[in-house]
Order: sequence, then C-alpha cells, then structure tokens
Amino acid sequence: MSSRFAGKDLLMVGSIPFDTSEEVFRAVSASGIADSLPCIPDGEVGERLGWIIMLSYRLYHGHPDIETLKRPAPINGVASWFSATAQDNWSFRLRPGVREVHFGDLGWCLGYARDAINSYFVFRTLREKGLLPKDVRFQVSLPLTFSGMGSVFQAPADREIMGPAYEEAMHAEIATIVAKIPPSDLAIQWDMAVELGLMEAGAWDDDLAVQKAHRDRMELVGGMVARLSPAIPAEAMLGYHLCYGTLGGWPMRHGMDLSVQVEAVDMMLRRAGRAVDFVHLPIVDHAPAEYYAPLADLKHGDAKVYLGMIHNVADREDFRRKLSSVGRYIGDFGIGAPCGLGREAFGQVPQLLADHATALALLKNWRQSH
Repeated sequence: MSSRFAGKDLLMVGSIPFDTSEEVFRAVSASGIADSLPCIPDGEVGERLGWIIMLSYRLYHGHPDIETLKRPAPINGVASWFSATAQDNWSFRLRPGVREVHFGDLGWCLGYARDAINSYFVFRTLREKGLLPKDVRFQVSLPLTFSGMGSVFQAPADREIMGPAYEEAMHAEIATIVAKIPPSDLAIQWDMAVELGLMEAGAWDDDLAVQKAHRDRMELVGGMVARLSPAIPAEAMLGYHLCYGTLGGWPMRHGMDLSVQVEAVDMMLRRAGRAVDFVHLPIVDHAPAEYYAPLADLKHGDAKVYLGMIHNVADREDFRRKLSSVGRYIGDFGIGAPCGLGREAFGQVPQLLADHATALALLKNWRQSH
C-alpha cells in the first residue's frame, strides 16, 4: 500500500449538496474528517449535483446530429432541466444517416475542466490558510464513457457512435485539467454507474450464452478504461468509483453479491495502463455473510480499497458487522458512503458529515479490538 494512504481511511465519493465549493471545503474541515481524506472533492456543486443530467441539456439537447426524444416533465407548469426519477430522464437518438459525431469547444464543452479550475483556486487558497491539510489532494470526479452518455442513448448503434464522440471530448477535458492544475495536486476518480449495471447484467445466470454476454460487456467496459485512463498523468492519483446510483433513491439497483465488483477491480487494474491508487466498492445495507465472500478473490495490488458502507451508523452493531464481514478478507481497507450525497436534502449535510466522523471512529475502534 502506498505511503500516501497512511491514515487516509475515509473517502468522500463526490457530491455534497452545498451552493459553493468554499462551503463544501469549510464544512469538511469543520467536521474533523479532513485529515483522514487522501483527497477532497468540491462537492460537485451547481449543475453537477444532478451528476450527468447537465450533459443532457448542455451537450446533447440542441446538437444538430442529435434528436431529443424526451425531457423531464415540467414542475408546476415550469420547464425543468433536472430529472427526479429514472423514468423522467432525458432520452436521445441520432438523426438518420449520422455516422460520426463531434462536439465544439473541445477541452471545455463538458464543463468539468471549467468547474475544476475554479474550485481548485478555492481549494488551494483554503489549504494555504491552514483550513485543509497540507497533504490532501484536490479530487475531480468524471463519468466514464457509458455513464456519461449510455443511459440517455438507448439504441446500441447510437452508443457505438456516441462513445468515440464522448471520449474525444473527455480526452480534451482531461488535457485542460492537467494543464491548469498541477497533476501532483490532483486525484481523478472515474465514476462507473451505468458500467457497473452493464457488467452485472446476467452475471448470476447459469445460461452459457448469458455468461458470454456478461464477459463481452466486461470487455466493453475494459476498453473504455484502457482508452481513457492512460490520459491521466502518473503524477496524478487515479481512482475508480463503482456505483449503484441515487436517481429516485439509493440504490437504483444492486447485485446479488460482490463477485462482479471483484472481477471489475481486476479488470480495471489490468486495463488502466498506469498505476491505480484506489478503488471504491458500494456495499448494500444488511447484506448476509455470503454477500461478502467474493472478497476472498479480490486482487487489488497497491490500490487502496474503500468500501461504501456508511449508511445509517446509528445502528452501530450493524456497522460493526459490516466491518467484520469485510475484515475477514481484506486486511487494510477504508470506508466511505456508497454514493455521492448530491441528492440528499441540504439540511441533512451536517448529519451526513457527522456520520462519516462516527464511522471513522468505529473503524478505528474495531481495528484496535482486532
């Protein structure tokens, strides 16, 4: 395990529902958890609190090669950009005859570089003032290919065309980020929600044809990892967040056990084309012992493993059971929430951060007793 993770047993996955990045950084500092974080996100404030929904109206809606099939329903008669449920989400298709798609203003069109540069200035300023630890990095979370476009383009043929278009834009976005922010101060996390759903589809089916389709989808996601991850400089920290999503409530779905997540970690480490610093695996609540058994086969190399198990830490016995279940298979692991907090109510943020501090204390106490 890299020494950079010594004492860094907590991961903030991404979104935190504040209005500004400064509020996020100050709240994390005040909560007492900052010293235990290897990196701190800016909370994905503003449009990014809805995760990838912003790409629908910023990037796809109105593009001359793309037809909008569905948009979120109005709220009290007023047009809305944001989806409240998966059923109310945007939907698109390519116009007839389109064989190739490109986006203008490469390096900026996705919005991630602009937001990262603005938030990094705030992050660096507060760190220089001593409000954030000197060794903490600035975290930027980016959706992998299918998470960025696959959920709103349903036709497989459209996805084949949109994949290269999205990756072209994301490559340019990463280039802008690392040109404007020192890579040695960066942690870039790939968010993989749609990808995890693809990889888990049919994974527990005994039918040989279904199993082959599962392996093909794993290879498909591996190609995305292989094409995008090498663009991140070696000086930057690299992580992967497997995700079950929160649109309409967490989890939108979940697997029968951790076997596909374990398989995905092996794939990501093999296909990343560079060192992987951390991986984050979501854990469902009140899972039976057999749910954790695939962790016996987890090969994570030097990557730090964070388990998304911070649900309701008020039930401390259940949380300790989670720790013991994971501890049977992994000697050194960290913890985090199972997903970003962006769709939680603003007023819940102090309690959610307090839950992270409580969970961290429970982890430390558990380790001392084992």
